[in-house]
Amino acid sequence: MKEQYDILESQIREVYGRVVYAHKTHEKCADLLKTRSDCFKLAEIILSAATTTSILVLVFGDGKIFQFLAALFSTILLGLTLYSKDFNLLALAEKHKQAALNILEIREKFLSLLVDIKVGYKDIPLLQQRRDELNEQLVNTYRGAPKTISKAYNEASIALQKQEEFTFSDEEIDKFLPEQLRKS
Repeated sequence: MKEQYDILESQIREVYGRVVYAHKTHEKCADLLKTRSDCFKLAEIILSAATTTSILVLVFGDGKIFQFLAALFSTILLGLTLYSKDFNLLALAEKHKQAALNILEIREKFLSLLVDIKVGYKDIPLLQQRRDELNEQLVNTYRGAPKTISKAYNEASIALQKQEEFTFSDEEIDKFLPEQLRKS
């Protein structure tokens, strides 16, 4: 019987680890796409200002260099606009944020399932049924989630392993809790 619990716990721990990574990767993906969108918008503003300035100099003066600059800035701006029209980075970032929230909910349910196993909840068939329900919920969430990018996974890996973004000390947790619930 103990061996069955250990095997079940091992499997759920493995899934839990993957869910933690998926959640953090979608969060990082949303952040990266939002930053890219902001950079595109800033570039569009700068190029629009440079184009307008070059054209105004042409209107009130003359010079081949300003004709060239106006044409160059305008062409770059057109290219940037055409590129960004096909990719709504903010909408995609929002989809990643929503996927992260959905995965967070499932992550917390897997954590509760692990706690149930650790405290000695004895009904293995019910634990397996709960695991299967969570796996189905997870697969459905993954189906609706946008694809992540490798840079987001790398950032998630650094955040979880090196920066310990998902780890708290007892002292940190105690600061959030009322005095009666603190460990120290």
